[in-house]
Amino acid sequence: MARLGTCSLTWAALIILLLPGSLEECGHISVSAPIVHLGDPITASCIIKQNCSHLDPEPQILWRLGAELQPGGRQQRLSDGTQESIITLPHLNYTQAFLSCCLNWGNSLQILDQVELRAGYPPAVPHNLSCLMNLTTSSLICQWEPGPETHLPTSFTLKSFKSRGNCQTQGDSILDCVPKDGQSHCSIPRRHLLLYQNMGIWVQAENALGTSMSPQLCLDPMDVVKLEPPMLRTMDPSPEAAPPQAGCLQLCWEPWQPGLHINQKCELRHKPQHGEASWALVGPLPLEALRYELCGLLPATAYTLQIRCIRWPLPGHWSDWSPSLELRTTERAPTVRLDTWWRQRQLDPRTVQLFWKPVPLEEDSGQIQGYVVSWRPSGQAGAILPLCNTTELSCTFHLPSEAQEVALVAYNSAGTSRPTPVVFSESRGPALTRLHAMARDPHSLWVGWEPPSPWPQGYVIEWGLGPPSASNSNKTWRMEQNGSATGFLLKENIRPFQLYEITVTPLYQDTMGPSQHVYAYSQEMAPSHAPELHLKHIGKTWVQLEWVPEPPELGKSPLTHYTIFWTNVQNQSFSAILNASSRGFVLHGLEPASLYHIHLMAASQAGATNSTVLTLMTLTPEGSELHILLGLFGLLLLLTCLCGTAWLCCSPNRKNPLWPSVPDPAHSSLGSWVPTIMEELPGPRQGWWLGQTSEKSRALTPHPCVQDAFQLPGLGTPPITKLTVLEEDKKKPVPWESHNSSETCGLPTLVQTYVLQGDPRAASTQPQSQSGTSDQVLYGQLLGSPTSPGPGHYLRCDSTQPLLAGLTPSPKSYENLWFQASPLGTLVTPAPSQEDDCVFGPLLDFPLLQGIRVHGMEGLGSF
Repeated sequence: MARLGTCSLTWAALIILLLPGSLEECGHISVSAPIVHLGDPITASCIIKQNCSHLDPEPQILWRLGAELQPGGRQQRLSDGTQESIITLPHLNYTQAFLSCCLNWGNSLQILDQVELRAGYPPAVPHNLSCLMNLTTSSLICQWEPGPETHLPTSFTLKSFKSRGNCQTQGDSILDCVPKDGQSHCSIPRRHLLLYQNMGIWVQAENALGTSMSPQLCLDPMDVVKLEPPMLRTMDPSPEAAPPQAGCLQLCWEPWQPGLHINQKCELRHKPQHGEASWALVGPLPLEALRYELCGLLPATAYTLQIRCIRWPLPGHWSDWSPSLELRTTERAPTVRLDTWWRQRQLDPRTVQLFWKPVPLEEDSGQIQGYVVSWRPSGQAGAILPLCNTTELSCTFHLPSEAQEVALVAYNSAGTSRPTPVVFSESRGPALTRLHAMARDPHSLWVGWEPPSPWPQGYVIEWGLGPPSASNSNKTWRMEQNGSATGFLLKENIRPFQLYEITVTPLYQDTMGPSQHVYAYSQEMAPSHAPELHLKHIGKTWVQLEWVPEPPELGKSPLTHYTIFWTNVQNQSFSAILNASSRGFVLHGLEPASLYHIHLMAASQAGATNSTVLTLMTLTPEGSELHILLGLFGLLLLLTCLCGTAWLCCSPNRKNPLWPSVPDPAHSSLGSWVPTIMEELPGPRQGWWLGQTSEKSRALTPHPCVQDAFQLPGLGTPPITKLTVLEEDKKKPVPWESHNSSETCGLPTLVQTYVLQGDPRAASTQPQSQSGTSDQVLYGQLLGSPTSPGPGHYLRCDSTQPLLAGLTPSPKSYENLWFQASPLGTLVTPAPSQEDDCVFGPLLDFPLLQGIRVHGMEGLGSF
């Protein structure tokens, strides 16, 4: 426990020393235990002395753990007048913390006293205790593993004692060995050891929460001796010593001097300097020999070597590996088989290009430094003429005319390989059949054939890039020694998406067969481009497209299907899948006068390719079709109107409300009158006006019933279809012409005359023809003459049938007929005069009035 006192220089003490009216002796903290297990509870009490007069009578004591205030303190006044506060921390989860007793002094929190609290674990049992006797330092070195962290200061002590037995009885104690802080090993000096005698050794760990001890180790210091390794070195060359064999190394070592009196054995390990090979162990090596020849190594290879030793046959520990020694093995003559193949130039058959490949016959076949092609001329014993000396795997040379065979050897500094004869013979053997090739994967090609009869001794297979990148210098070849083989998998120098030319030649005894070649792709590619779309026909809602398929290409996978896509302006996409044999397609269900984007996708197993986009617009509806539609609509509307009109005309209860029945002039006495003059008389005319005209028009507009055609009987003249009633000229009076007939009484010569057939009076008394209905329409009453001195009168009936136009309430005075009212508002009929009768005669004798039913006869005295 660390308390704050007057001499303490901790930061808390410094704060207390600076307080006004020092509080350093006012408070005191007591704890149940300053060091506990991590997570265990702890109880503390703080007592404030009574002599602290500058404090409040009832001061409030506060607790703080580290920087956090801790609630739960119980404060009370003791019998001696002191104040006590007790607090219990249920779990101490800090490995180290300060617990403070405080008071509020002014505006700050002042510390009265504080203690350091620690929490951790008791020490674990040390394990893996081992000891070594180091003869160099003459000390017994022991090491151990301390176990998990305790979070508390823990001390380790190496304890030992001497024993004459198996450590069951304890003899003299040996001085304890205490390691330095943080170390887990300790050395017992030679002076405290008794060699060749057992001793018991163990490790004790201790801290504030407990003590633990490791299992006891019983040993003889000499049984755990660890020697120092020897020093490897190269043997000095000696004229009497034989040179090392190929693949062998000669080495020696110097033993460790302090261990010369100890029997020991050693072992050697080695590995090549280059590469990732593991160490190879060789041993045991006799120590007394001090030299050794290591064989079975690769020739002309640098090796790294190390050695170590152990006490033997008595117990002991292996020494560390010695420093490395680097040596290089000697060369050996190449032990290889050379497979050869040759090719003659077409322009110069004596120029030969020879190829070869070394095939190792052993795992250690020796390093090859170069190749020599030579030939032996006939008649010159022992003479060998070189043709080519190269480090490559091919050579081009001019073959002498008398030479039919050359020899090929591989060489290095240790010698040459066995000569390989190369015989240049013509192709006289049978050829193989059914040569074919196919890709297995992007980096391999399978080439197969049917072997000829008889079977050849082997085959030469060549492959390289085909046209247009073909080159004889970049071809790869190999020899198949099995004459019964029917194929071979090519894996060397195969790249994807490339065209390869593969040549296979059968080899026979002293001859060969003709070469056969085949082309194959290592991996087929997707189509380079899709067919171009063409528009064949187009309509308002459909489009017919066609295309020309692309011809097959080498290296391109065959097409599996087409997919056609079309998109409208609303970005709505549609598609259809077609067979690879399709040549066209019709798009249905399109919108008229709409824009579409169309493209074709050609797909194969290797991928797909899109064509260019075809943009088109469907047709709009034609004008003729629109006219036909409008005509059909108009015809339908006309038929509807006709049907409605027929229905209205044929239904009596529907016709009368629309128009009343009118007299038929064809069945009146007007039909018995025939005009004697058929030409149209020029000039102004005077007559009766059967209606009202406008101020600008002077011609009488015929009533619909007056316009009905009527036929004059007994004459071949056309029917009268129109009555023209002329009016007087308002500016000039028309001169009257006299006639001999007394009946006309001086009618105007410009008035058309009518001849009455039959008795007009009798005609007037004939019964009126009946129309399809019994209703009668009263047109009006004609009173007076328009040429008489007095104003004429026109009595209008109550009929609603329109005649010419709407009558004005007050007809003008210059019109033929008008209304004249008396002051009392009644119509006044002027008395007929003799002059009127002389001009017109009786009104009933006027031809135009024969077809008019006249009512109100009682008001006409002259009739």
